[in-house]
Parts: sequence; C-alpha cells; structure tokens
Amino acid sequence: MTAFEPAGSAGPGGSGGSGGPDAPDEPDGSDRSDGSVGSDVGLLAPGRAGSGAEAATGDSAFLRALLDAEAALTRAQASLGLAPDEAADAVTTAADAARFDVRALALRARAGGNPVIPLVADLSAAVGDEHSSYVHRGATSQDIMDTAMTLVAVRTLDLVLADLARTERALARLARDHRDTVMPGRTLTQHAVPTTFGLKAAGWRSLVLDARDRVRAVRDGLPVQLGGAAGTLAGLAAYGAPDTGALVDTYARELGLVAPALPWHTLRTPVADLAGALAFTAGALGRTAADVLTLSRTEIRELSEGAGGGSSAMPHKANPVRATLIAAAARRAPQLAATLYGSVAAEDERPAGAWHAEWEPLRDLLRLVGGAARDAAELAEGLQVHADTMRLHLDLTHGLIVSERLSAELAPVLGRARAKEVLTRVARRATSEGRPLVELLSEETELKDVDLVDLVDLTDPTQYTGSAGALTDRALERR
Repeated sequence: MTAFEPAGSAGPGGSGGSGGPDAPDEPDGSDRSDGSVGSDVGLLAPGRAGSGAEAATGDSAFLRALLDAEAALTRAQASLGLAPDEAADAVTTAADAARFDVRALALRARAGGNPVIPLVADLSAAVGDEHSSYVHRGATSQDIMDTAMTLVAVRTLDLVLADLARTERALARLARDHRDTVMPGRTLTQHAVPTTFGLKAAGWRSLVLDARDRVRAVRDGLPVQLGGAAGTLAGLAAYGAPDTGALVDTYARELGLVAPALPWHTLRTPVADLAGALAFTAGALGRTAADVLTLSRTEIRELSEGAGGGSSAMPHKANPVRATLIAAAARRAPQLAATLYGSVAAEDERPAGAWHAEWEPLRDLLRLVGGAARDAAELAEGLQVHADTMRLHLDLTHGLIVSERLSAELAPVLGRARAKEVLTRVARRATSEGRPLVELLSEETELKDVDLVDLVDLTDPTQYTGSAGALTDRALERR
C-alpha cells in the first residue's frame, strides 16, 4: 500500500482541497484510515468524543495541516517570483488530504522519526516531475511540523473560544437571575457566612473570561515556523530568496498565522504559552465543575444538571456527568502541560526528542480542553438552581452562620472579650440543644435590653450578604 492514491479519489478540500479548519475527519470525529489496526474513536475519552475539537485534532486534521503548510510555502515562493505560478497551483492541487493514506504515512514515519519525510516524498510524486522540485524547497521537517501544529491549534482554539462564549453567556444569565438568591457560603467544607448564588456564578464567569482572554491572546500570536536546516534560512537564500524576511511574512499571510522575529526551533515560547493557556482553561472550567459536583450531592442538592446521566445499576440516579467530565479534564491537563514546558529546555539549533515529545500531549491537551469547553457550555446552559433548598440550608446551624455579624454588633454593647464569651457559649448550646440562636440569645441576661425584633433581624442570614449584590453587578460589567 502506498500513501498516495490517484487523483480522482480526492474529496473536498481547503488549501487545494485539503479540508477547511472545521472539516471533521469523519462524522464522529475519528480517523478511519485502516480498520485492520483500529481507530481511536474516543471509547475511553467521552469528554472529547464527538466534539469539534476531536475532529480538529485527528490524524487527518494534522495531515491536512501538514499539506496546507507545504502548499502555502510553495505559494509564498511563487508570489515572490521564486517559483512558477504553475508549480504553486500544482502543489496546492496535489495537497489534498483525501488522496493520502494516514496509516501508511504513520508507519513510514518511523524511518525518519516524523511524518513529514514520507509525506514530502508522496507529495512530490503527486505533483509530478515538472514541479516536484518546488515541494518543501528550503524547509526542514520541523518547519512543517511546527507550522502544522500551530495551524491545528488555531483551528481548535477557534472552537474552544466559541464554547467559552456560550459558557460565559449562560453564567451571566445565572448571575443576573440569582443576584439576590442567598445560600450558605462554605469554607474548608463548612458553613461560613451567607453569600449569594449570583456572586458564585459571577465568579465562575470571571474565570471563564480570564481563560478566554488567555486563549485569545495565544491564538492570535501563534506563528509559522520557517528556519531551514539550522534556523539560518540559508536553504531559502540558496534557492534565490533575496529577502528571507519577506518570504516568512508572505508564508505567514498565506496561512493566517503570525510571522516570528526568529525561527523558534529551540525557542519554544509559543508552545509553552499555548500549554499554559490550555491548562489554565481546564482549571478554570474545573472550578465550576467542582462546585457543581459538591452542590449537586443528594444530601445538598442546591444545584443539579439539567439532564443528568444514568447509572448501569441504579435506575434512580441522575449523575452530574458534564461536571464529572470537566473535572477529569482539569486533573489531566496540568500533567500534559508539564511535558510541553519540559520541552522548552531544547539543545542545539534543532533538538533530538524535545519537539518530538510535544506532538501527542499537545493534541491531548487541545482535545481535553475542547471537550471540557463543550461540556461547560452544556452544563451552564442547563444548570438548575434550587433556591428553596439553599434557603433551607441557611438554617442548618440554627443561626450560627451569622455569628460573625453578631460578634461585630455585640462587641460595642458587651465589650469584645465578653461578646466572644457569650457567643461561644450560646453557639455550643445551639449545636447541642438544636435550638435557634435568636431564642438562646434572648435568654441571656446581659442582652435583656436588646429588642427581640433587633435580635431576629441580626440573626436573619438573608440580611447578611455584605456587598454580594454590588460585587455581582460589578463583575457583570466586564465584557
């Protein structure tokens, strides 16, 4: 089996028919190059299965990006008079991913350590003898791999940004709708002081916007790679490029990427920045998931997913599946990012192993975050808020949730030390006797002059939310 099929078998394409940024590998997002060895269709990865990110990062998507990079290089040279226009047309037409066998390329990549080497051979054969010398001219394998990697990243990040926008809009609605919905605030797993669900949702949204800003900044700064064998662009100059900077600029414009100041074969800032933005995004979404998982517990049930998942053994269950999958992604992402950060320490002008180590963890990270962003949008859009349950839970400690307020209010009356002593005593009684705090306070002789109405107001948790409403409003001003 060869990696190139005759022209007639070509499908729809982007750069010369090689598929647009959002074109899926298959309807289910998987690669089906060789059923005899099986394909990774996401059986063990429900978080990314069926997502746009899965399709945008499959083997066929990477192949499309590699071919797009090769075709753009020839077109850039032709636009500067360094190659015939006919050659650019021929390479662009031949760079059709549907005409190449991904599995065969993968097997042949073992000989040289990367798939560009066999791909260049097959693309040259597809172009024909007349124009084959203009394929990959002046470039090295890492130029094409790095450029393809950034292309795949840009195409995937566009999908992530769209889902983050959905998530942000849904969280903004929740924050507005529940601006004054009071609930227990919890610290170190215990009731602390009252807060509002609106403020909680506004906090979730703030993290999503932080993630959006980081992803957008990275996406808009991802560069092409073009340096030649050792980052000097000597090969391009040897083929007649009088101004290699102009060629790099043109190459970048062809692909919609940024022209770097220097070749970055061993200057891996773009990959490190991408890793950081993706890991942060997974964590930001994971923060929402963590709250949903806690607050949707049976014994709490202040929140629930709009359409919970079922159980294979227990018909009554409605599991918070979206939050579960997001939480799983948040736990995996930092380790994947660590591998990419580890590759920053690359030796020489082009390293052995460092850039090779990036390919799989980067794809996994893009898939994880893409799936998590999709799940976060669905979670936020369908989240059910049980305000009545939140209100009931405010009374679980018999009024102790406002002890901070009472301490501040009683200190001027009794003195700070005495107020603390009294509150400590009545707090223990409230817990042991299960009686309301306001009732116990009314029995304290030192408080006999305090009006009962005042005590009721002071112990009302819905009247002690501080600046929660104003903070929510301020958070929602951010666009």
